[in-house]
Amino acid sequence: MRTEITKDSFKDQSFYVGIDVHKKSWQVTILGEQYEHKTMSQNPDPDLLAAYLNRNFPGGNYHAVYEAGFSGFESCRKLNQLGVNCLVIHPADVPTSEKEKLQKTDKSDSRKLARSLRSNEFEAIHLPDPELEADRALVRQRFRLVKDVGRTKNRVKSLLSQFGIAIPDRFTASQTRHWSKVYINWLKGLAIDRLSLRQVLDNYISIGESQRKDLLLVNKQVRDLSLTAGYKNNYILLLSVPGIGLMTAMTFLVQIGDVGRFDQLDDLCNYIGLVPKMYGSGEKMQVGKMIKRGRKELKIMLIEASWEAIRKDPALMLKFNELSKRMHKNKAIVRIARKMLSRIRFVLQNKQSYELSVVK
Repeated sequence: MRTEITKDSFKDQSFYVGIDVHKKSWQVTILGEQYEHKTMSQNPDPDLLAAYLNRNFPGGNYHAVYEAGFSGFESCRKLNQLGVNCLVIHPADVPTSEKEKLQKTDKSDSRKLARSLRSNEFEAIHLPDPELEADRALVRQRFRLVKDVGRTKNRVKSLLSQFGIAIPDRFTASQTRHWSKVYINWLKGLAIDRLSLRQVLDNYISIGESQRKDLLLVNKQVRDLSLTAGYKNNYILLLSVPGIGLMTAMTFLVQIGDVGRFDQLDDLCNYIGLVPKMYGSGEKMQVGKMIKRGRKELKIMLIEASWEAIRKDPALMLKFNELSKRMHKNKAIVRIARKMLSRIRFVLQNKQSYELSVVK
């Protein structure tokens, strides 16, 4: 006689779903509290997964996880709306055995995720709301455009060097780096006999001018975003911090979101990447360079802001001079950046403008 499945048959039972996400398919492993149900492949559709769980385990508590990547957070949001408690995990935080590293498959990856979820072995990534994620995409686009513009300028310099065309002394590094109008006119007016070389240079100039135009447009869009109700007050507060300008302030605000979600300063430093690599064994402790994990653009901007801050804030200047006596200046400025981050956190949490320190 078959047991009838009702809507409460699996009430108070938990099921753990590991999803190895790909563009065309999902590899899904479903674990019960004491057993493995199955590993299967399905179309990348949250509705299909939620329907399968509700049909086979009615009344259960569903938990799912997948690694952060190209798919973003939309699948996670949709699963949460469908009653599946979904998390997103940083790929580097998934516990992995040596065997799993040597024999990596989609099936083993989904099993690993489900197993780790059931054991509660990791901490999920913060899930931003859709508006914040969209704002973040705009600011990140600006960061990528700046890199594209820099690449084009470097390619022009490399081309000139390759064909023995020297840049006149009258052009300073600043003029060539920022492509002044005079410098661009010089590039356009170069007497070049070879047609192909002339075409290559003109193409680079055209690409560079188009990129600069796009960058100006995105800059305006970010500036307009900073004056909206969701950002204006915090944006003005951050501008009071020495070294912080429009882009650094907006990058910080869209990337961090609510700074209150970080209980300790160390948590915020770890998120950004302002912490060193460490290896300790017994009585030995080795401290290395900064970790590569973190938000690279935010890390770069904070360090650049710190160089400006030590010129304007006497207390930070005094600390930097003290640190520089026992370490390289590039290492000292990283420690100043941590202090800057602490003060930025205080400014945002307490809604107070930054005050320059006074050395007595």
